[in-house]
Amino acid sequence: MLSPPVILPYRGYGTQKIVHIRGHVLDDRVLYEAFHDDKRRKNIRAMISRYVSSPIPDIRVEVNLFGHDKVMVTDPRGYFETTFRFKQPLSQAGWHKVRYKVLDKIVEEQEELEIEDEVYIHHGGSSYGIISDVDDTILISHATQVFRKLRLILTKNSKTRLPFTGVAAFYHALQNGPEADVTNPIFYVSSSEWNLYDFLDDFCKVRSIPKGPFLLQDLKVNLWKLIKSGGGTHIHKLEKIRHLMVTFADLSFILIGDSGQHDSLLYAEITKEFPGRVKAIYIRDVSSSNKDKKINRIASELKEHDVEMLLVTNTAEAAKHAFENGWITKDELEKVIKETHEEEQKAESLAGQLLERDPNQKDKSEN
Repeated sequence: MLSPPVILPYRGYGTQKIVHIRGHVLDDRVLYEAFHDDKRRKNIRAMISRYVSSPIPDIRVEVNLFGHDKVMVTDPRGYFETTFRFKQPLSQAGWHKVRYKVLDKIVEEQEELEIEDEVYIHHGGSSYGIISDVDDTILISHATQVFRKLRLILTKNSKTRLPFTGVAAFYHALQNGPEADVTNPIFYVSSSEWNLYDFLDDFCKVRSIPKGPFLLQDLKVNLWKLIKSGGGTHIHKLEKIRHLMVTFADLSFILIGDSGQHDSLLYAEITKEFPGRVKAIYIRDVSSSNKDKKINRIASELKEHDVEMLLVTNTAEAAKHAFENGWITKDELEKVIKETHEEEQKAESLAGQLLERDPNQKDKSEN
């Protein structure tokens, strides 16, 4: 039996001529607000609820953007998307409101369903854009270690998961760039599913990581898919990055990923497909030396395209390179170094306290 539907809109994005909108309509699901002191049982229930909600197909959704209306119909996955194209370029830029409304009634007790979200409009003039992976790039995930990854997904929440040290300061430095009054857009392209959108969005807010649109994998409705979350070929990431490169054709990009999966290969492909559009590639080193050798070989090949791919052990290394190339200011670099150092000290202190209490808790500092 169906419950009243829920609209899950995702941050839209585009230029002053073309804007992309997307979201899902699902059977009503329980949304759990996360707190630092939540018990594991609540965290497990909250994560499971993200993977058991049923998508609702063939539902009409009306979207209103700057007074322009469009009606979409959800597909079998409950997914909807549309593109607004403007003959006259929009005067608006930055973050703006967009409204969503369900037009069809699927249960008797259903009230009018309307919700508001945001869309990012790029106006030109930015120094560059940033495209970042999420798992093991900004969010400590152990994505290549199935049981450690699953333990984190199930037992922690958006308030208790940890970022890599220095990430917030570095991403703000990149977003601010070298010039005053210029904001560089940031996009998060991940193999995580849309099921995790609210979790990832809240995590970034809690950790003061800059706001940006997410581009994630298809919604999964199956507990087995929860166990395999973030897996697959990752080709979808390549397609989504291509889409961003085409949409924001006036921008060059800094690409940020990790060595745990296939980011170096995907980013190298993008560099070759879009010559002159990639300023640099930062790969966080989270894997074995064998993978490091492969990444270093790819980095050597990319030198022929005048693009540096750096394998970095911490965020400050990437920030120093960005400063040396004039992409961030000295003040911002100092903030990144300071934040990285302070957060590393906190992490070491926490790990030490856990070991003092129980030597078997070596892995339980998460991270």
